[in-house]
Amino acid sequence: MAGRTGGSTIGMATLAEHAADGPADRDGGQGDTSRPVTIAFIAESAGVSVPTVSKVINGRSGVSADTRARVEALVEEYGYRKPTGANRSNVVELVFRELEHMWAVEIIRGVERVARRHRVGLMVSEFGLHDSAEPTWDDTVSRRPRCVLSVAQLSEAERAQLKAKGIPFVVFDPATELPDDVPFVGATNWSGGRAATRHLTALGHRRIAMIGGPEDQLYCCARLDGYRSAMHAAGLPADPELVVHAPLTREDGCEAARSLLALPDRPTAIFTANDLQALGVYQAAREAGLRIPDELSVVGFDDLPVVAWVDPPLTTVHQPLTEMAAAATELALTLGRGEQAPQTGLEIATTLTVRSSTAPPRS
Repeated sequence: MAGRTGGSTIGMATLAEHAADGPADRDGGQGDTSRPVTIAFIAESAGVSVPTVSKVINGRSGVSADTRARVEALVEEYGYRKPTGANRSNVVELVFRELEHMWAVEIIRGVERVARRHRVGLMVSEFGLHDSAEPTWDDTVSRRPRCVLSVAQLSEAERAQLKAKGIPFVVFDPATELPDDVPFVGATNWSGGRAATRHLTALGHRRIAMIGGPEDQLYCCARLDGYRSAMHAAGLPADPELVVHAPLTREDGCEAARSLLALPDRPTAIFTANDLQALGVYQAAREAGLRIPDELSVVGFDDLPVVAWVDPPLTTVHQPLTEMAAAATELALTLGRGEQAPQTGLEIATTLTVRSSTAPPRS
C-alpha cells in the first residue's frame, strides 16, 4: 500500500544539518564546543554513512571493528550525545508518500481517534515519491514531532535520521522486510488470501485466477501465497497462466482481467490483491459481456467503503485499516513517552466479507 522509498532525502538532511549546527572547525583536537555536534558531522568526519554511525551509537551489529572504533573515538572526541525527547512537540505526524489512495481516509480516521483521546495533535504529511524535489522529510525532522507513524516505507537512511533526532516511529503495513527492532503494525495478509480462495473453492470453482500486486511488495506476496495455499489444500493446481501481476489500480486490474478472460479456457473466478483491481475486473467483465456473479465470481481485498455500493456489491477481504491505524498510533505514542512497548510488531486479523459478487460456477 505504500509508495517507493528514496535515497536522496538523507543527503539533503545531512547537508542542512551540518550547515545549521555542526562544528565550524576543530580546536586542538577537541572541536568547537560552542555548537551541538550532530550525527551527520560524526559520519562525515569518520568517512562513513549516517546509518553506520547510528548503528554504533545504538549498539547494533553490522559494523566492522575498525569502523566501530573510529566512530566511537570521534564520538568521544567531540562529546556527541544522543538527543532526548524533552523538546519534542506534542504532535503525532502521519506521513504518506502519496495521499491519492482511497484507503488514506480510513487510516487518518483511526489515527485521529487515538490522538484526540490522548489530547495529542495530528499532522498529516505527504512526502511525494523518491524523486520529489520537495524537502518535506527534512521539514518533518525539524518539527521534532512526539512520534511518527509512517505509511511510507522508510529507507534505512531515513530510519537512522529519525533515530539520530530521538524521534520514535512506527511503520504501517510494511511493504518490505524490516529489521527486527523496527516497530510495525500490519494485517494477516496470508490468512486473508487463503480465506478468499477457500470461499471460491467451497462454491465449487476450479479455474480460479489471481491478479497479484507488485512482486516486491511484501503484503501482496503474502496474499498470493495464501491463494496458493488454499488451492493446494483443495487439490487444485495453481496454474501459472492464471496468475498475473499488476499495479494496484483499477486501470491495471482491468488490463490484467482482459488477458485472463481472453484465455481459451477462461477462469470462472478471479481473486485480486486489492479492491481497486477488483473494480477493474468488473469493467473487463462488462466489456466481455459476462455477468457477475452468474458467469464470473470476483473477490477483492481491503473492503473499501465504496465496494459495498457497486453493482453487485463486492465480496472482499476486510482489512481493518482504521483499527490498524489506531493500534499503530497507540504504539507510536507509547514509544513517544519513552515507555517500553509490549511487542515490536503487531498483525491484526483480516476477515472475509461475503456479498453478491460470488456464486457457484455455472454447470
